[in-house]
Amino acid sequence: MIDSLFSTTLTETLTIQTALSVIFASLLMGLFISFVYTRTRGKDGYSPGFVVTLIMLPAIIAIIILLVGNNVARAFSLAGAFSLIRFRSAPGDPIDISYVFFTLAVGLACGMGYILYGAIFAVILCTVMVIIHITKYGKPKLKNMQLKITIPEDIDFQNCFDDILKEYTVSHKIQRVKTSDFGALFEIIYCICLKNDVDQKAFIDKLRCRNGNLSIVLNTEITDEKVYI
Repeated sequence: MIDSLFSTTLTETLTIQTALSVIFASLLMGLFISFVYTRTRGKDGYSPGFVVTLIMLPAIIAIIILLVGNNVARAFSLAGAFSLIRFRSAPGDPIDISYVFFTLAVGLACGMGYILYGAIFAVILCTVMVIIHITKYGKPKLKNMQLKITIPEDIDFQNCFDDILKEYTVSHKIQRVKTSDFGALFEIIYCICLKNDVDQKAFIDKLRCRNGNLSIVLNTEITDEKVYI
């Protein structure tokens, strides 16, 4: 049994027993990967549909590899069929993309007969992801955010908000300035680093008093979470 799990090739004839064992093994690995994903991405938020995708994708790839086997004609036909698919969704978080490749690799391993190798790979990489999540490796200590402020054309945007930004931020700089409404309004885009435990409402209220209660948008660069005023 152990030798069959470490085998590098599957039988030439696809049997129901082989297909079922590969599908269930890949589904279990996908479920394990999705479980680790939800636990390590809880506070950052995630799409429920993406979690289901992580479960299904290894099984889908595994059964495709089983059906193609060593048949070159099937492989070219499959490549032609997949070339017709157009994904209209925008690329997500880099971590989400890495999880997609992760599940693809596990599915390929199961489909080629390396079930135990795929399981070992899944356990090792999921353990690494849990360790990174616990140690918070790579996460910035300060809140890097983007601030968009709309002001009338008669206000000097260069020094208008400097005193407020110095009070609430560690650092700030102007990224871009553009006009709107035929030059009647200016939109200033700042890259700011908020201080710890900053009251964002008080911060925005002071900006509103300065810009005539026009539009203010505060969004984090990492999660693209926006606060509209």
